[in-house]
Amino acid sequence: MSTPVHDDPLSKERSHLAASRSALRAMREDVESLDITDVTANWVNAAVLEHQIEQRIKALADLSETPLFFGRLDYLHAPGAEQAEGGEGERFYVGRRHVHDADGDPMVIDWRAPVSQPFYRASKKDPHDVSLRRRFGYTGGDLTAYEDEHLLDPAEAATTSKLLQQEIERPRVGPMRDIVATIQPEQDEIVRAGLSGSVCVQGGPGTGKTAVGLHRVAYLLYAHRERLARTGTLVIGPNRSFLHYIEQVLPALGELTVRQATVDDLVAHVEVRGTDEAPTAVIKGDARMAEVLRRALYSHVVPPAEGVVVVRGSRRWRVPVYELEEIVRELLARDIRYGAAREALPQRIAHAVLVQMERAGEAPDDRVQNAVARNAAVKALVKSVWPQVEPAKLVLRLLSDADFLAEHAEGILTGDEQKAVLWVKPARSVKSAKWSPADAVLIDEATDLIERTHSLGHVVLDEAQDLSPMQYRAVGRRCTTGSATVLGDLAQGTTPWATRSWAEALGHLGKGEAVVEELTAGFRVPTDVIAYASRLLPHIAPGLTPVASIRENPGFFDIRTAPDGTADVLAACRELLEREGSVGLIAADARVPELATALAAAGIGHVGPGEETTHATRLTLVPASLAKGLEYDYVVLDEPQAVVDGEPDERTGLRRLYVALTRAVSGLVVTHATGLPPQLT
Repeated sequence: MSTPVHDDPLSKERSHLAASRSALRAMREDVESLDITDVTANWVNAAVLEHQIEQRIKALADLSETPLFFGRLDYLHAPGAEQAEGGEGERFYVGRRHVHDADGDPMVIDWRAPVSQPFYRASKKDPHDVSLRRRFGYTGGDLTAYEDEHLLDPAEAATTSKLLQQEIERPRVGPMRDIVATIQPEQDEIVRAGLSGSVCVQGGPGTGKTAVGLHRVAYLLYAHRERLARTGTLVIGPNRSFLHYIEQVLPALGELTVRQATVDDLVAHVEVRGTDEAPTAVIKGDARMAEVLRRALYSHVVPPAEGVVVVRGSRRWRVPVYELEEIVRELLARDIRYGAAREALPQRIAHAVLVQMERAGEAPDDRVQNAVARNAAVKALVKSVWPQVEPAKLVLRLLSDADFLAEHAEGILTGDEQKAVLWVKPARSVKSAKWSPADAVLIDEATDLIERTHSLGHVVLDEAQDLSPMQYRAVGRRCTTGSATVLGDLAQGTTPWATRSWAEALGHLGKGEAVVEELTAGFRVPTDVIAYASRLLPHIAPGLTPVASIRENPGFFDIRTAPDGTADVLAACRELLEREGSVGLIAADARVPELATALAAAGIGHVGPGEETTHATRLTLVPASLAKGLEYDYVVLDEPQAVVDGEPDERTGLRRLYVALTRAVSGLVVTHATGLPPQLT
């Protein structure tokens, strides 16, 4: 006997989904129909309001294959009400955004709302007054399954959610997706941490640290929207490929205003056309360079040689040299920006003149003081005592002039270190110089010494372990009055200047008080794969706790010798492409051109990292240097020893290999014609 539709729970939930989609469509149509012709005072207000309406319309988009809600909470009592005997509970559907009906009653509650928090935190031990938690399963955009947990029923044993596991392991094609349906309690604590404090998340491969950081931004924008709308938010990633991979996560959560950038983008004061040898880059990235720059900048301030005479009408006002010296000393002692002090100097001199005028019986006002500050004699003195300095020219001189560098690096850099940072062939001008990425960071430091860098309300810094101390300082300048979320894994540091400890890194960032949280539960990388990769940890980060995969599915894992070389690699790619999901072919950078040619000759379509895969083209050819932060359902790793050998030292090479080994979500095939690194055998 079939169950009547009105008694079938799945049919009821499908009906609620359909009604919710209709309600969302009505909300969007309401915004689209707004007429602002009579509510704006001028064209500027109209343009601003039009932009806000456009953003609101985009945020209310109903993405057909993105579930509008993924969970349901049945409360024993109304949240916030007295939990008296017989109190009536409420039911809430938890989703990516708030949806209400024509009467304003909620159809779907935003996952960030306080009432949604028990969906992630409730348990048998602490049910948060939730009697039932229901998870929904989808195929495409169709609701096809549900799963219930009766948190208050002592007879029902706690079990692992099958739908949760399926969602975690669901094959992926295209960019990174959100994890709102699978956030775990320890992740949720970090996501919902307050705006005032900074957080550092140490997380191994597959622990979800990047997703946690992005969802934290979405949560903070929900909880502190007005404040962050004024101060701004920024997500910093290691490279353009990574940013492209994550760029759809926040829009899928309805957040369209968060800027994304690399550190190189932040410090792009000059065109970067050169590179440094690793030892040189390490020295230029050392925090000691900040003091060298400060000394070099303030060396331009010289004591006044004589007093200044200001002529106004028939009167002459003289400020003696000793008084000028005192003004300069006071400004230096205040430790304010070089440019701010330079702007204050003529006003201080003008004030000294006004004091003399008042003593002589005159009654000067602010207009007189400003006029004196603009006097030609005062301007000439300021120019000689506290000259303007261009940041790029200052760095140019330091890197070109051995005597100038030696004078200001004395006691800070050794003689050999000074030789290492000096250009072999000095550049003639800022434009002709072949600036390196490390040079651009030095210019950013000098720029901040002269004029304060604008600070944002919150900054997320991902893959932070690869930053130099000077790069940390550059990021820290962008959140001096705000907070930061720092994400990284010390074991994945693959630069010569990679972070040795989070305490040291946070100190350079200016966030020494940040709380350090460690994620050790692996959701993305299969058990067999992470266990194999963890053989490298004693050699690359002996103090770190290995990631423990919570995946019930051990995943597909195979190590294959490749006597036919590239042909065997292509065979492995073809095999994995027969499975559902994305495939990444990761190889040492030097091997990529040969593999690209072979793939094309074999008729196997592929894209590069940062390019979007499709259902027709699911293979991405990834240089090992760009693999960090990326994920694929299946990975073919070509020649592990070549990945190690492609780096300047073995430790960095092994770290690069650790990254490459941990990009797979469902399966990994390792192919090698030469021997494997001994640390893996």
